[in-house]
Order: sequence, then structure tokens, then C-alpha cells
Amino acid sequence: MNHSAMPTEPLRELGKFLLVLGILLVAIGALLIYSGRLPFHLGRLPGDIAYQGRHTSFYFPIVTCIILSVALTLILWLVNSFRR
Repeated sequence: MNHSAMPTEPLRELGKFLLVLGILLVAIGALLIYSGRLPFHLGRLPGDIAYQGRHTSFYFPIVTCIILSVALTLILWLVNSFRR
């Protein structure tokens, strides 16, 4: 019997994907649960641009965007490394 024709490789890839997805969901859940206890608040970090005029206000969370970009880049890099 030829065992190389068995579909174990797709199941292995699915297992890796589900494992990474589970770890990601646990991390997001922990961040949401403990976000009030963190010493910083995403969206109001030092370096975020905020302007309050007499009749207008402008807010751009540039540091928050950079931190989220780095975090998502690392997560996607990890997912890609598991796929190989």
C-alpha cells in the first residue's frame, strides 16, 4: 500500500493554522480583558497627534498605528513561518 497518497499534509497545515489562530484569539482576548490595567491605553499614546482648536479638533493616532503595524507584521511573519 502506498502511504504517500494519504492526505496527511493538508491536515497538518490545517492543524498549524488552527493552532496559530487559537493563540492569536487567546492573546486578543487577554488584551481586551486586561486593557484597563495596562500602563498605556492604545489610541492615547505619547506621540499621537492631537489638535484642539476653537471650533475644530483633529486627532491622528500615529504611534498607535505604528505599534499595531509592527504587531501585525510579527503575527503574519509567524503565521507564514508555520506554513513552510
